[in-house]
Amino acid sequence: MARHLITSALPYINGIKHLGNMVGSMLPADVYSRYLRQRGHDVLYICATDEHGTPAELAAKEQGLPVDEFCAQAHDAQKAVYDGFALAFDYFGRSSSPQNVEITQHFARRLNENGFIEERAIRQVYSPTDGRFLPDRYVEGTCPHCGYDRARGDQCENCTRVLDPTDLINPRSAISGSTDLEVRETKHLFLLQSKLQHEVEEWVSRHEDDWPQLASSIARKWLNEGLHDRAITRDLDWGVPVPSDTWPELAAEGKVFYVWFDAPIEYIGATKEWSDKDPENRDWKSWWYDVDTDVRYTEFMAKDNVPFHTVMFPATELGVREPWKKVDYVKAFNWLTYYGGKFSTSQKRGVFTDQALEILPADYWRYFLIANAPESDDASFTWEHFTATVNKDLADTLGNFVNRVLSFSKKRFGEEVPAGGEPGEAERKLGEQIAELLAEYETQMEALQFRKAASALRALWSAGNSYLEEKAPWLEIKTDKDGAALTLRTAMNLIHLYAVISVPLIPTTSTAMRQAFALPDDTATWVSPDEANSLTAVPAGTPFTVPPVLFAKLTDDDLEEYKERFGGEPA
Repeated sequence: MARHLITSALPYINGIKHLGNMVGSMLPADVYSRYLRQRGHDVLYICATDEHGTPAELAAKEQGLPVDEFCAQAHDAQKAVYDGFALAFDYFGRSSSPQNVEITQHFARRLNENGFIEERAIRQVYSPTDGRFLPDRYVEGTCPHCGYDRARGDQCENCTRVLDPTDLINPRSAISGSTDLEVRETKHLFLLQSKLQHEVEEWVSRHEDDWPQLASSIARKWLNEGLHDRAITRDLDWGVPVPSDTWPELAAEGKVFYVWFDAPIEYIGATKEWSDKDPENRDWKSWWYDVDTDVRYTEFMAKDNVPFHTVMFPATELGVREPWKKVDYVKAFNWLTYYGGKFSTSQKRGVFTDQALEILPADYWRYFLIANAPESDDASFTWEHFTATVNKDLADTLGNFVNRVLSFSKKRFGEEVPAGGEPGEAERKLGEQIAELLAEYETQMEALQFRKAASALRALWSAGNSYLEEKAPWLEIKTDKDGAALTLRTAMNLIHLYAVISVPLIPTTSTAMRQAFALPDDTATWVSPDEANSLTAVPAGTPFTVPPVLFAKLTDDDLEEYKERFGGEPA
């Protein structure tokens, strides 16, 4: 049985992430990791905060904190939110860790030894007032295309045009605001991706047919346009330092590696962080080094990250000429929009993950986001859609089923699962249906088709309601008490089955459902086809309790409150 290495796009350190970030990487990775663990696989799910680069320095300056202190606080704040969403990382690291510094510098040395790094002189904006060269994002000004007066030197956020700092009208330093800027010559390291083009093409061609079309088409587009040599160093105070034993002059100037060079390496670095916590029982290299036939590596990311992980980082790994593990499957997502417009961290547009948890528990969001994951196309978040989904799927289909069954059984038969008669034709048909739907759910989970998996899970919940409506124990009890007891016992077994198989999407609710039954040896991690057919995991006589309401229905007043707070359309 293959071991499964799973990573999701590293959330950038600069601020709490929005729902689009959550559904585009971390949440589906968590759902898949949980599913695989339940099926008995050996799983390692690694993520980390991406802490280097210009925005981290600017955000720290804005808060009046040293950048290392800012990043430490922001890491803890993000981790608290992810804990609130019940993301079960095996390890959530930091790209500023010593382990990432060590491995990033190793990669750079090896690339240099193999002839894939070159030192080049370039012309760059210099601020005499600040006494430093300014990276692109440290230069602000007016966009020449749309007139936006806070455009950055790399891109205008308003019109999305890619820019060069020298394109800006009335450019100024983002650090000091000084307009006294010059263009001077400086040296940087370039990764010679052009020399690795054919190797990357051959590697992609071996995998792209297995990847989702979104991932393979993006990778192929970048390859068709040709790989260009890319500067991999920056003039910043915060980052992985250029090693002085290899580039003493650049190290003396304080050059650090570009964030997009060291960030993908942090997947390896974070695994070493995890391993270093318990070195006697954990071996990071067993997941990353010379393990192609043993480990299946799956990455989760939104489409803007795809080029870096399907083309650029593979080029880096190929260039070091060492057997580092490369990704097997890239699960790429489109955008989740907010009423058709972009979520925006910088402009605080849309629902952010900390705000979501202030409104409702995590399982509401987990289910909605997976059930509407932007897989084949962009998906739009609206409060109307969210409210309708919560009420129909969670409150009515699942929550009401659990409450009706347990409350009615307690009222008519007491606090133990009733015995009743032997299963009949209705129970036989139900068992076959549940086994068939469970197989569909498993198929979609293993195919990483999350919307279809959520649909299959919803169908499993609906089957219980259909059975209950068909048998109508509230009427059945008037003429056939044993028959009503059988119906309720069968329905309680469905609740337990739902508790086991719903864990990947709604882990907290699943625990509450499972704990309703006082089963002494309840160690089931999944449900076999035979168990789905028989529905006998919870025998007669098992004590049970009625849990609190699993999902509250959202009202029109709730809907209006949410829309008033967050807006019914993008700004």
